[in-house]
Amino acid sequence: MRTVRVSDATLKQKISETLSFREKVELVRLLDKLKVDVIEIGRIEQVKADSLFIKTAADAVSGSTVSVETLCSKESIEMTWDALKNAKKPRLAIKAPVSLVQMEYLYHKKPEAVKKAVEEGIAYAKQLCADVEFIASDATRSERPFLYEILEAAIAAGADTVTVCDTDGNMLADEFAQFIKEVRENVPSIDKAALGFACSDQITMADACSIAGMMAGGDEVKASVYPEDSASVSSLAAVMSKKGSEYGLSLNVRTVELKRLVDQVSRMFTETRSKNSPFDSGVRENIGDRTFSINDDLNAIVHETKNLGYDLSEEDQIRVYEEFRRLAARKEVVTSPEIDAVVASWALQVPPAYQLEEYIINACNVFTASAHIRLKKKGELLESVALGDGPVDASFLAIEQIVGRHYELDDFQIRSVTEGREAMGEAVVKLRNGGKIYSGRGLSTDIIGSSISAYISALNKIVYEEENE
Repeated sequence: MRTVRVSDATLKQKISETLSFREKVELVRLLDKLKVDVIEIGRIEQVKADSLFIKTAADAVSGSTVSVETLCSKESIEMTWDALKNAKKPRLAIKAPVSLVQMEYLYHKKPEAVKKAVEEGIAYAKQLCADVEFIASDATRSERPFLYEILEAAIAAGADTVTVCDTDGNMLADEFAQFIKEVRENVPSIDKAALGFACSDQITMADACSIAGMMAGGDEVKASVYPEDSASVSSLAAVMSKKGSEYGLSLNVRTVELKRLVDQVSRMFTETRSKNSPFDSGVRENIGDRTFSINDDLNAIVHETKNLGYDLSEEDQIRVYEEFRRLAARKEVVTSPEIDAVVASWALQVPPAYQLEEYIINACNVFTASAHIRLKKKGELLESVALGDGPVDASFLAIEQIVGRHYELDDFQIRSVTEGREAMGEAVVKLRNGGKIYSGRGLSTDIIGSSISAYISALNKIVYEEENE
């Protein structure tokens, strides 16, 4: 029985841009749970945000290989490796065009120049990472002698996997099977590397071509749990469960849990989102029930802050740990939400750029909630009125209108910290900017007021860092 590896490319599709940072990390965890062999992540474009996501994804994955696409240049390879290097199973994927139309008209390079760049890029990547893939883009429209030549060169340079792509999606199943067979027959060292392939779904043939490619000798197939223009993991798994044994083929994916996990992923993409709300989908009400005591050391608390999404400086780590110790001395158990509140209160304390002057909230069962917010910045009064799905929603949207920016709301928590009619309400707001989390804490007898204060506290931290970069 020959096992074909599944390389999931959901996060490289354009539709993945609709997901929040938190949802992307959750998707990575679901794919790892599904036991796809490889989880693919696209090339770094926004350096801070994309690098942080790769580091977070690498830390979240325990079984699958994490593959990140990179250019042939040393600079691109080094930047990608710096973000990926702590993954348990890292892979650098060097992608280059191999058809004349893409090499000359899109990349403005001659075939020999592309080949040399690929050889040098793979050789350098191999010095850093044990697993290197070469992706031949638009392979089915290439000049065949050049395709075989560059695949041979890539393997000689150290590529562990060479992948050929039907980027244009113009092949039928029997044509693609023949294409894979010809690659195997005409690349002398092909047995020294795994042969991967990817099929576009332009004429709705990606699933059929992928099955044909597997049967023709492909070792790794690129597919997606939520396909946009690729083969479907669900479809391939369904075919293999029925016919795989007849052809001596199998996949590693957990077919028993496949439908449930794919349904979870589908909800991420199909969930209705309000364009006017500052709340991104995926915001949760609590963090969980992880608990800590005074016996936990600095490393344990720092690890928990990373689980919560923070990337604290050494100074802030020590400040948070000292406050945790004071809190733990007063009570036996300290929970994750309490550590979150400690971070919001004690890490990255900055002078306030924005100060809350006053707010008026109108909310009832008949009319849409509205918020009139007035802030002061450098002595200037700024105000806005906004409608929302609720008073907190309207308040946050009004602040966004004043600031002129939308920040991803990574988390929002509220809880009572005292008892009685005048109970104090605590709110913690976590905003994400450039991939990094900034948290703020607010405390008031009015939970709306504490929520607004928490948002402004987090906002001030973002403004301070942007102004002092």
